[in-house]
Amino acid sequence: MDFKNKKITVMGIGLHGGGVGVIKFLAAQGAKVLATDLRNEEQLKESLEKLAGLPVEYVLGQHRLEDFTETEMVIKNPSVPEDSEFLKAARDKKIPVESDIGIFFELCPAPIIGITGTKGKSTTAAILAQILSTQFPQVILAGNIRQSVLEKLPEITKDTIVVLELSSWQLADAKEHKKSPSVAVMTNILNDHLNRYAGFQDYIEDKKLIFKFQKDKDYLFLNYTDPVLRNTAKEATSRIYFYSADGETLLKDDLPKLNQKARLGAYRQGKNIYYGAAKEKICALRDIKLIGEHNLNNVLAAISVADLYNVPREKIKEVLRQFKGLEGRLQFIKQVGGVRYINDTAATAPDAAMAAIKTVFEQLNMENKKGGIILIAGGADKNLNFSQLADLIAENCRAAVLLVGTATGKLEKEIDRRLPTKKVDNMEKAVVLAAKAAKPADIVLLSPGCASFGLFRHEFERGEAFNKAVVSLKIKNDNRVVILKPRSG
Repeated sequence: MDFKNKKITVMGIGLHGGGVGVIKFLAAQGAKVLATDLRNEEQLKESLEKLAGLPVEYVLGQHRLEDFTETEMVIKNPSVPEDSEFLKAARDKKIPVESDIGIFFELCPAPIIGITGTKGKSTTAAILAQILSTQFPQVILAGNIRQSVLEKLPEITKDTIVVLELSSWQLADAKEHKKSPSVAVMTNILNDHLNRYAGFQDYIEDKKLIFKFQKDKDYLFLNYTDPVLRNTAKEATSRIYFYSADGETLLKDDLPKLNQKARLGAYRQGKNIYYGAAKEKICALRDIKLIGEHNLNNVLAAISVADLYNVPREKIKEVLRQFKGLEGRLQFIKQVGGVRYINDTAATAPDAAMAAIKTVFEQLNMENKKGGIILIAGGADKNLNFSQLADLIAENCRAAVLLVGTATGKLEKEIDRRLPTKKVDNMEKAVVLAAKAAKPADIVLLSPGCASFGLFRHEFERGEAFNKAVVSLKIKNDNRVVILKPRSG
């Protein structure tokens, strides 16, 4: 791990900050960095601007074989598949292939709280970091949450608390280091990323790496409502805490059958949140501002870990009362003409979109204003099944606007004329059509259930396009719906 004067190829500069963080870290260490990406200079403009002035050689719009065979180390972006011919060429030459997470696991001087799951890991990590920050002087939040781990490394001491969001790809990239976080959280395991895996079980195996190398005195927090995670508990050697939004089931089940070390974490019972077998009251449900059953499980995960760190109840409640969610996750944008617009662009798989639709539908029923859902969905395929999502859309939405993409045809076919749908090729058209279909008290929900590539560089660009269109939305006096363009000059 001595990088000074070492010739290193960084494969994938990326758009979310990870590649930028790797390059900045290596440059600060005195490495001779070559950064290569299949995207061109214009596509990488924002990332390259953050790297301006650093002594880095760039190869853009292509990968060259010699950059992987005539180097001393390759550091890959998590989005690069393992079967890449360039990675194979490096390994054939006995050149080590590393990742930012693998390097971080080796160099981080502080214990790590790792959080993974198909959905909910960003929200759980953010809530937990905020709660811990009320009690401890230095809490670092990084990882798959668009915060580079290596860029944060110089700030970390042995007394720092590190909260790390980890994707399945990041865990797989670091498995050769045979290290797992001393505290691990798994939110759920749902069907996703099957365009990158041979099957669902392979995806599960990568997720389980978060606890595979834990010691018997480490901690693993599992969502009891997820059947895959309940079954997974049998394989863990660490101390297990189950948390659950279904406290009644959790309390009556025989946890030692799943794992002899299993204990109670946080759970909902009635209108309150409790912790452990002693049933210590943490807060009331009304203290939690996030909506949705899936978000309740995220909150319970954060509470469970916070209790391990002895954070006082009042400090936990203080954060829960203030935390309103993250960008692109059931994020309220604006109300126009009595219609609310909600951005859930981070729903990149059918299960995530289903959770959002259920949450919004329940919210509308509670309000009893006879509002309905106008859904904006569709996009790129990850080799997933859309039949259940289509059924839910047909049952709970009044209309759907579909963004074109490789998955959209599958979704449209599954909906099969059960409700009105329109296909569009940009977000402005989608928002205008949704606004025209909506009535006062309705909610226009962007929850695509699909990946964003094709029309957008990533899901956050998709969300930004939605926000921009909604903010510019105008209902004219003659009831025409338009997007107001800024004046030139």
